Amino acid sequence: MDKQRIRMSDIVIGQPLPWNVFDAGNKLLLRKGFIVVTEGQIDKLIEQGLFVEGHTKREAEEPPPKENPSALRHVNRAARHLEKLFLNLSNEGDAAAQFREIAREIAQGLHVNADVCVASILLNQGSSSLPVRHSVNVAILSCLVARAMGRPDEEIEAIVAAALTMNLGMLDLQARLASQVSPLTAQQREHIRNHPVRSVEMLSQAGVTDADWLEAVLQHHELPDGSGYPRGTTDIGELAEMLRFADVYTARLSARATREAMSAQQAGRELHQMADASPLASALIKSFGIFPPGSVVRLASGEMGLVVRNGEKAHQPFVAVPTNSNGEPRMTPATRDTSLDTHRVVSLLTPGALPMRLSDERIASLIGASG
Repeated sequence: MDKQRIRMSDIVIGQPLPWNVFDAGNKLLLRKGFIVVTEGQIDKLIEQGLFVEGHTKREAEEPPPKENPSALRHVNRAARHLEKLFLNLSNEGDAAAQFREIAREIAQGLHVNADVCVASILLNQGSSSLPVRHSVNVAILSCLVARAMGRPDEEIEAIVAAALTMNLGMLDLQARLASQVSPLTAQQREHIRNHPVRSVEMLSQAGVTDADWLEAVLQHHELPDGSGYPRGTTDIGELAEMLRFADVYTARLSARATREAMSAQQAGRELHQMADASPLASALIKSFGIFPPGSVVRLASGEMGLVVRNGEKAHQPFVAVPTNSNGEPRMTPATRDTSLDTHRVVSLLTPGALPMRLSDERIASLIGASG
């Protein structure tokens, strides 16, 4: 039997397989038409070295095409790498270089598809711990804003690396606070107040010497009126201010034990009230948008759908509707232009409001296919 080994780029999440899949001994494992719904399934297929029958034959002298990971895969790779690094920081001799590598992974994800990366913030995709997920979310948004403002590459890498490491000095406490409903203890308050200093100390011990990176971490809780911490300074660097806004904004988008997750509109409104005179805050709100990709909305038609990309106007996005009027799944989601009055957005819903569950990868594929 003529067969070819499967590559990652051969499989499209959410789409039926175009061929039968066999193992090395020609045993049929998956039939044509099977739908792969998770990255984990792809990874398992690749690891097992599976083959397909009658796949496009490659000439022996032709080098195999380069793999092109999806934006979501870049984000999840970054999260996995960061979690591993957090757990083994004291044993890593090249931690500074690894943090920069993770920063570049996130930047690459945004280059592949920024909308998918934004949706990953809203939907909290992936199985990483809260400290890791929040750090990655802040890194994505910081990178997005820095790029929108035309910052040089070295400055962008510094702000992304700072976002990844800003809470290094309080990782355990950060995880506990996500489920804590009682008031902070005096010891916890002191730990929080000192964590920027501790984070900088840990980064310095890990070999970080970038002054912009370290300053952003140290100052990301300082405030212009001097009421911030750890030093109460009013002389705050621009990267630190950008990091603070991204930290506050993305934290509002995630649920905690004491509150529900906010919508992008609510979080943007709070940030605007907090820093209405700041061009950095305005750039952040504009970069994320009113209905960012990944938002679940109800339309004037009565349908519910997922925002997949921005329209010409901020309040008129394009929406994928995965079910028909009876709530039954469609083979191919319908795309609605909400600039049309019959399909205008009438309300913003929670991520779980859709009548059918879509996997993270399926959501990413809908958004990625819409560009």
